[in-house]
Amino acid sequence: MSRRSTGGATTEDGAGDGAGGAGAPPAGRGVLRMLGRPSGLLRWTSLRLRLVVVFALVALTAAVSASGIAYWLNRNTVLDRTQNAVLKDFRKALEDNTRSLPLHPRCAELQDAARQMAAGPQNYAVLLIGVDREGKDCAATTDKDLLTLKNVPVQLRSAVNEVRPVDESNRYAHHLYWQRKQVEDTPYLVAGAKVIGGGPTGYMMKSLAAERQDLTSLAWSLGIATALALVGSALLAQAAATTVLRPVQRLGHAARQLGEGRLDTRLRVTGTDELADLSRTFNRTAERLEHRVEELSGREAASRRFVADMSHELRTPLTAITAVSEVLEEEADSLDPMIAPAVQLVVSETRRLNDLVENLMEVTRFDAGTARLVLDDVDVADQVTACIDARAWLDAVELDADRGIVARLDPRRLDVILANLIGNALKHGGSPVRVSVSTEGPASDGGGRTGSTAVSAGGGPGGAGGSDGSGGAAEADAAGGPAAGVEGGGTERSGRASGEGRPGSGKLVIRVRDHGPGIPEEVLPHVFDRFYKASASRPRSEGSGLGLSIALENAHIHGGEITAANLPEGGAVFTLRLPMDASPLADGDRQNDGTADDEDTEGGR
Repeated sequence: MSRRSTGGATTEDGAGDGAGGAGAPPAGRGVLRMLGRPSGLLRWTSLRLRLVVVFALVALTAAVSASGIAYWLNRNTVLDRTQNAVLKDFRKALEDNTRSLPLHPRCAELQDAARQMAAGPQNYAVLLIGVDREGKDCAATTDKDLLTLKNVPVQLRSAVNEVRPVDESNRYAHHLYWQRKQVEDTPYLVAGAKVIGGGPTGYMMKSLAAERQDLTSLAWSLGIATALALVGSALLAQAAATTVLRPVQRLGHAARQLGEGRLDTRLRVTGTDELADLSRTFNRTAERLEHRVEELSGREAASRRFVADMSHELRTPLTAITAVSEVLEEEADSLDPMIAPAVQLVVSETRRLNDLVENLMEVTRFDAGTARLVLDDVDVADQVTACIDARAWLDAVELDADRGIVARLDPRRLDVILANLIGNALKHGGSPVRVSVSTEGPASDGGGRTGSTAVSAGGGPGGAGGSDGSGGAAEADAAGGPAAGVEGGGTERSGRASGEGRPGSGKLVIRVRDHGPGIPEEVLPHVFDRFYKASASRPRSEGSGLGLSIALENAHIHGGEITAANLPEGGAVFTLRLPMDASPLADGDRQNDGTADDEDTEGGR
């Protein structure tokens, strides 16, 4: 009998591979999906959370990738090692145990050979198939429940029975083939070979449950390692974020302090990195800003002092000139008719100059923040009537005001506001001028303290602002009264609460409407600016350009506002809103200490 052996060539069918569940590819796809989300999910979250999540994602990606690669390599190594050992043992056992068998063995002989092969160290089931002397097929198996010819994959049986041509590249007609399959959730290695020379065909079936358990333990270990790496990366990210964000937080705090006016704010600079350079840049910027603000503040203070000193210095000679002009006016009838016009011009210009000086002094009080409220309970209808009557405007002004509306305000400052608004409407608008008084419910302290804005309600092209767009009505009221300055430094405000019998909460609303052409749209935002002229071609007008500005400041000191708008049907309307009780804004600690003594009443009276 010739020596029989099997060839060494193998093929692998991936179907039914249950040696240990490859989890790396799905995990990799999950990581890719997670990496696609953070930019959208974290768009509105904090920078610290972004850093932590990015660190965690990078660590998770690296850990999952490393774990997947390690698992895949270990899986292949374990399966290849087990598979090669089993196949080598099966081939040798098949060769040794079938060598002594006849060409057509009996079934009992095949059964004995199968038991001898299965008794080896690899502990696999064996199936031997041969043809006896009578030509009948005989199948001998060591485990009838596990390994029968039906349990052998058809593809594997076909490969084993296939006869290959023998040539220089292929020395044997039959080879050993193997395949992995799963039986009831247990992975198995199935192999088969045909003894060369007409001997029996052998199959074996080896359980890979132990290898799968080892790979499962390895997967759990790698998963735990990945989780620990993720936690560690999160802690490192937190530490890194704290290191990076602490200077940023200090910079943000310093920027807020700088925005609040603390120009001496500086950052402590340590290190030479980019954050240190940013801190140095911030310090240089803050230093330059502080110097610039100090320079501008000095110039502004010098300008205010100049205006105040000039106004005070002009009052003494103006008093004498005014007295002389009044004498000349009284003697105008007895003067030469040739010089009478000149005398009238001197008188009118003296009055105008006197009004301008009074307005300038009023403005300096606003800018210096020295103006104070002197509050009293005011019947608004009586106050408006008195203002109109004192200036002889009764024939040109229509009043719509009910008596009994009492507000706690500064009556002199309210008179200044009314005189400016009504005088401006009479001078630059069209008669009749209508003044209406109403009240509104309780309202929050809104934009009235931050300054009023001119809001158009739609309107006609005209020029209610006239050539003196900023409020030439200053002469009509002679703007003399003082007011408190919000823009120039703010009013000192006390917390004195209103007592019993005083006006309640709410808003006093006074609207002054004319029937003129309205205010040009380009002039509307500037009607409250100081010295603003609506027409550059007529820089000189009867007004000083300070009337509406002074009226606005007097409204601000009360905590109110003035808005200007055009009406769709034509004409302009100025709306004054004041709190019904300005006591919370008054200076309760300083009673009238003489500040108002220097504040003249309206020159227009």
